[in-house]
Amino acid sequence: MVKSFFRTSAMLLLLSGSALAQSWTVDSDSSRLSYGTIKKNTVGEVNSFEKLSGTVSENGKLQLAIDLGSVETNIDIRNERMRQIVFQSIGAADLTAQLDMAELNKLGVGETTIVDLEATLNLLGTEVPLETEVFVARISEGKVLATTNDMLFLGTEEAGVNAGVDQLKVLAKLNSITRTVPVTLRLVLNADGKQATAAPAPVAAPVQVALAGDVKAGKKVFKKCRACHSVKEGQNKVGPSLYGVIGSQAGAVEGFKYSKAMANADVTWDASSLTEFLAKPKKFIPKNRMAFAGLKKPADIENLLAYLDSASK
Repeated sequence: MVKSFFRTSAMLLLLSGSALAQSWTVDSDSSRLSYGTIKKNTVGEVNSFEKLSGTVSENGKLQLAIDLGSVETNIDIRNERMRQIVFQSIGAADLTAQLDMAELNKLGVGETTIVDLEATLNLLGTEVPLETEVFVARISEGKVLATTNDMLFLGTEEAGVNAGVDQLKVLAKLNSITRTVPVTLRLVLNADGKQATAAPAPVAAPVQVALAGDVKAGKKVFKKCRACHSVKEGQNKVGPSLYGVIGSQAGAVEGFKYSKAMANADVTWDASSLTEFLAKPKKFIPKNRMAFAGLKKPADIENLLAYLDSASK
């Protein structure tokens, strides 16, 4: 599964780097490598790698690194198993290629092109040849966007991770795990010396966190929650509906069976209490049943609260 991500990222990066005869650096915040899996024949999930880094030199040499330790499956124990069992605690996968810069140097601002890409992925000591099409867009003089032109599929046997996936299947007591996965990659590259300087984000007062966040960004953060929660009124899943959660009493959603810890918690879910709970659920209400370990980034919590507030109106 993991290889497919790498394959995609290689292609994208190659294409974007070729947009100008100068060196380029991957914009980690704007780039994304994701893959899908299906378990028990019907349960679909989207996972990703949170840290991508790389460069394209002036002479067209591509070097891309995917931080295997940054794999995000939205479940802490599964993240750990992926790192230790599937990736064998290897730090990163490397992708290299030599680009022909001449053709892509002609790409002007606002123009797009599709390029064939050939590269080599080195993962767990195995070199895998990669070949695909990449869609490249020149966004500005100093920024290029590259994405896979079509969805890519990669088998776990081809990627060399079949044995690790077999172990995961046994540990999780699953009757099936997909052995061929779809992969998508988006890379944004900045020309060296031309990166835009972002204005510092305003600091919101804790009480205003639910209103100060970015609703659109919060909707993306909610992807970590939607396997267990819904924002639709009355729609309980593994966890209770989060419709109208801001301002409500803990353990009060009708029709949901709470743990004793949550049912007896004397907590009103306002911006402050939700911020503490979402950061460390088990610490804020000990012995509650929520399996999620918490959101690490304060901005993610702020944006999630803004989304939950908006979705309840």
